[in-house]
Amino acid sequence: MARKRYGEDGILRLIREVEVHCSNGMDVISACRAAGVSDKTYYGWRRKYGGMSRARLSEMKSLEKENQRLKKIVADLELDKLIFKESLDY
Repeated sequence: MARKRYGEDGILRLIREVEVHCSNGMDVISACRAAGVSDKTYYGWRRKYGGMSRARLSEMKSLEKENQRLKKIVADLELDKLIFKESLDY
């Protein structure tokens, strides 16, 4: 079976689709098969994105981007601190 990569919006749509199938009486494995994903993938997605709306997803992505930016700033400042410390030792 060929692998397909889903974006966050597609993942949220598939999680909801599987939940609708389950509420209609299907078991999880059959619902995942109908949606075209494995049950292991579904459970991983549900653990990561379960109960999340599109607004929370975009907020999470912006927070991750901000976190990366702040980590880079801290790393640069730490490097500057080490350079100054070495220059004072000489």
